[in-house]
Amino acid sequence: NSLSAVKSAKRRAEGALPDSVKFRNRRYNPDEKRTNEKGRGEFPRVSLARLFATGKVCFYASQLFAGLLFFTEETTMEMQKQTNEKLKTEGAGLRSTKKSALKKRFSAKRLSLMAVFVALSYAVSFLEIPLFPAAPFLKLDFGNVFILLISFLLGPIEGVFVCLLKEGLRALSSTSGGIGEIANFLVTSAYILLPSILYQFKKGIGVVMAALGGACVIGVFAALLANRFINFPLYMGGGAQAAFEELFFIIVAFNVIKTVSVSVLTLLLYKRLSNFLKKLKI
Repeated sequence: NSLSAVKSAKRRAEGALPDSVKFRNRRYNPDEKRTNEKGRGEFPRVSLARLFATGKVCFYASQLFAGLLFFTEETTMEMQKQTNEKLKTEGAGLRSTKKSALKKRFSAKRLSLMAVFVALSYAVSFLEIPLFPAAPFLKLDFGNVFILLISFLLGPIEGVFVCLLKEGLRALSSTSGGIGEIANFLVTSAYILLPSILYQFKKGIGVVMAALGGACVIGVFAALLANRFINFPLYMGGGAQAAFEELFFIIVAFNVIKTVSVSVLTLLLYKRLSNFLKKLKI
């Protein structure tokens, strides 16, 4: 201790250490800290082994961090790739399903069958039977039987399509400029839609008969509207309203007879025709 005190006093006298008064309130060992010429403390010496160990730890930590980042990026990219492939596959499958459904609906067999029913409906529509002498323009024909049959067999869209083609053929030789055929198309479409749509969801003679009863009501109502606002104004001009009121009950009776007779014939023919088409796999 005495030797250390002598050395400290000697160095203080040479100006290498600051005044001892500054360290009066705390213990100070001059050998713990090296000082420069200006009296400022220097950094303690660090061994090369400790420096090398610290650098090694930092290196491995950076490698681990980089590895984690790389793994996270790869995982994210792989998940994104799988998601894109899944969406692409689902989209292609949906497009393929829609395309196949459309192709199935309008296959060659079904189109051929629709063409046959268009021809039958068109040909039979010329076999007209006048029922009421007071209204000779109201003539009964059974062309709608084939339209209702195809609606049951293939569906309501096909039925409306057959009706459209049949009335288009009729318009080629029409004296009304196609106006009467438009009215017939609207009335027939209204008549066939209800039973053909219900039949797609629920089959059975009870359901079919109830649906046809409702279709007869809809058909009569649609015929009244078509005659009042399309046919009578076309053929009778200003006297359309008076003529319609005069023939109102005749029009109702005619369309009741027509819709009921078409429904009964359809019920009689449907089962046999359906069994025949099942053998053809249509």
